[in-house]
Amino acid sequence: MAGQILFFALAVTAIAAGVGVVWSRSPINSALWLILNLFCIAGLYLTLNAQFIAVIQILVYAGAIMVLFLFVIMLLNLSEMPSVTRFTIARLFGFFLVMGVLALLTYAVAAGLDVLPERIVPAAAAVSGSPSTLARSLFTEYALPFEIIGILLLAATVGAVIIAKRKPV
Repeated sequence: MAGQILFFALAVTAIAAGVGVVWSRSPINSALWLILNLFCIAGLYLTLNAQFIAVIQILVYAGAIMVLFLFVIMLLNLSEMPSVTRFTIARLFGFFLVMGVLALLTYAVAAGLDVLPERIVPAAAAVSGSPSTLARSLFTEYALPFEIIGILLLAATVGAVIIAKRKPV
């Protein structure tokens, strides 16, 4: 029971941090909300008995990638973002209502097409989440997408540096 409470607490915190990323007017604050979100996701992995993935989530995403994001934000010298809309309780209620209806529709379509994921027992999760199993599937079955993502991240970093180096008109 405590595991379920922890799971839902982390899930709600992750959703709230995601909303904070979107609604924050400062890019630095958005990046900090994203770090909280990534830590919550690592906690969710821990509740699902995927300790290796949780540690990699913290080291790679919350550590290295977010340091890169903060470096690029500070390199570009971004100030406060303009406000698009004003926050109201009615919009918040509408957002959660739409998200709930979307979740129900997605579940109904997935159940109708019989594509719902099967439940995994913790023992099977521990075997499939081991570093050797993940490495085997990453470097054999998913080698091409892994390399493409690496090239895209390199291109994004080079693009951010080029934008930062551009002389103001």
